[in-house]
Amino acid sequence: MNDFTFSMPTEVHFGKDKEKLTGKLIEYDKVLYVYGSGSIKKTGIYGRIENSLKENGIDFKELGGVQSNPRLSLVNKGIEICRKENIKFILAVGGGSVIDTAKAISIGVPYKGDVWDFYSGKAIIESSLPVGAVLTVPATASETNGYSVLTNEDGMYKRGLKNDCMKPVFAILNPEFACYLPKYYMAASVVDIFAHVWERYFTKIEHSDLLDRMCEGVFKTLISKGPDAVFERDYDSVSEIMWASSIAHNDTLGAVGDFGSHRTGHEISAEYDLSHGGSLGITMCAWAKYVYKEDINRFCRFAVHVWDVEYDFENPEETALEGIRRMERFILDLGIPTTFKGANLPTDCFEKMAERAVDNDLGYVGGGFKKLFKEDIINIYKLGE
Repeated sequence: MNDFTFSMPTEVHFGKDKEKLTGKLIEYDKVLYVYGSGSIKKTGIYGRIENSLKENGIDFKELGGVQSNPRLSLVNKGIEICRKENIKFILAVGGGSVIDTAKAISIGVPYKGDVWDFYSGKAIIESSLPVGAVLTVPATASETNGYSVLTNEDGMYKRGLKNDCMKPVFAILNPEFACYLPKYYMAASVVDIFAHVWERYFTKIEHSDLLDRMCEGVFKTLISKGPDAVFERDYDSVSEIMWASSIAHNDTLGAVGDFGSHRTGHEISAEYDLSHGGSLGITMCAWAKYVYKEDINRFCRFAVHVWDVEYDFENPEETALEGIRRMERFILDLGIPTTFKGANLPTDCFEKMAERAVDNDLGYVGGGFKKLFKEDIINIYKLGE
């Protein structure tokens, strides 16, 4: 097992009616209330949070309109509101995009330059405002991690950022809120969670049996509970998915991984405004088909331990491929396409997306399992046609 430093400053409140604690957990008399398209008003979640704030004497300014791939322009609007109103706390009510937006605002308010400087690697975060999160979409673990992903409309660059100072001070997880999600978004969430585990599982780190078994346990939970969460919306299944989401991407399963399939998926989301889970349905399957020969034994373990494939001693490669096929069927059965064609997306932007993906100091993405250069990414997109 690798050496590591693990920090979990976020105080988690999990269960029914936990949103009533929101106002009590905030130590400021004014907050910026960040949310998405307005669905939380239709479901009544908005009002429940509003009541908790008012009961505790907290005033708030609103910032709605966060999109599924959060935009820099809205972040700048939030920064302007906070500065004008002297707001010192950001409350995010929604999924990963909303929480990522709140985090971007939190680091942008005290910074004198362009907040995009952090995402492009031109500046280092030195201070931030505290953020609280009320989760409605279990997918990204943004409620308990230090990650934020943002899209710059100037060029449609989608970039991620990680810093522990962006970890929310508290996270409220009421699985009832996720039961309101449309089937597609719950299915995309399950795929997104699967991807976060996947990219920690497929590395070349040796002597990591504990983390491997933890990952396999989360995989199996997603496989067994994911369909019920998507199609039945029963509270117990959604609860399992919601907690799986948090631990999948807050370094509980390890901080080291290969995020090549995630990075290539980001570019599909940025180019076509596809949900992140929707893009990962394409890139995970294509990535697996492209890289499995790098370590057939690892893919065989995935097939046997996760999908209960019987190991073929005469043809281990067939065992590895059967695991990939079962994963692809699982994603399709959830209602998430695994090809560009299935998602009704064009296939004429592969080179442009690959160029954006490797537009960094390294010139490649991934590396924990296999480094992906521009031509590799184009080939992966072609496998996903």
